[in-house]
Amino acid sequence: QVHLVESGGGLVQPGGSLRLSCAASGSTFSRIAVGWFRQGLGKEREFVAAMRWSGHPVDYADSVKGRFTISVDNAKNTVDLQMNSLKPEDTAVYYCAADTDMYINHLTLPHANRYDYWGQGTQVTVSS
Repeated sequence: QVHLVESGGGLVQPGGSLRLSCAASGSTFSRIAVGWFRQGLGKEREFVAAMRWSGHPVDYADSVKGRFTISVDNAKNTVDLQMNSLKPEDTAVYYCAADTDMYINHLTLPHANRYDYWGQGTQVTVSS
């Protein structure tokens, strides 16, 4: 069992930055996959970024490469998403996800249906 709680969402102007954090508890983290997904209003949930808790591999959606960075803080047991150069199209509810028994590679990380554990979501709004 893994329990996930997101924080850090809010309103930001285009070009600005936000840092999301996902506090994780309840498992041996070194072997789990962790990721961020988002869902805009009226849209399907889409992949943003994911990684193995202990390091590689790391994957990003093409739409966020070079702007977003996913990372793990072992001291705090958090998965963070640093979001820079934000655009209005980044507006969405952002969800943290984890899975404890996924075979982790570049083909599996982007698929939401591979993740068993989800946080409640945090709203990110990019608007002037």
